[in-house]
Amino acid sequence: MSLVTQEAPNFKAQAVFEKNEIKELDLASYRGKYVVLFFYPLDFTFVCPSEIIAFDKALDAFKEKNAEVIGVSIDSQFTHFAWRNTPVENGGIGQIRYPLVSDLSKRISRDFGVLVNDSVALRGLFLIDREGVVRHELVNDLSLGRSVEEALRVLTALQFTEEHGEVCPADWHEGEDAMKPTADGVAAYLSKHAK
Repeated sequence: MSLVTQEAPNFKAQAVFEKNEIKELDLASYRGKYVVLFFYPLDFTFVCPSEIIAFDKALDAFKEKNAEVIGVSIDSQFTHFAWRNTPVENGGIGQIRYPLVSDLSKRISRDFGVLVNDSVALRGLFLIDREGVVRHELVNDLSLGRSVEEALRVLTALQFTEEHGEVCPADWHEGEDAMKPTADGVAAYLSKHAK
């Protein structure tokens, strides 16, 4: 069942933050900001570090849009700590700048509907708005990495619709035409852009 349009399930859990701080993360404390919450199966694996490092490389672009990035897996905060402190060339992720949450109980993964076989989380991504409502979700199988660029595009589209009241068509990017959410608006857009 999709969480889109629903309030994101709140959680408090141990996380490893920038500068290797281990402390509790409370999702509710992020109200007023957008949150890109993503789940991944396990630390010290294969596709996961490529995604985690890609989100870190794009972190400034997310922060410019008042968005925080948070990663979650079923590993302990101590495993997250070890992975952050393992050099990339040795299979680690290095000093990423956003928190990694420990979901040892698997409750968070279960609440977000991404737990598979009561074992690990699928590659779920949830865009949560400033009011704590899920506005976008994407779930990939374990072997399929996500597009960080697409996550940023959807965040940009959401913010555009909130600000301008227009809707964003397929493959919309910042600076392109959007549509008025009326029959005439759609017709005007399609007559201009249909090929």
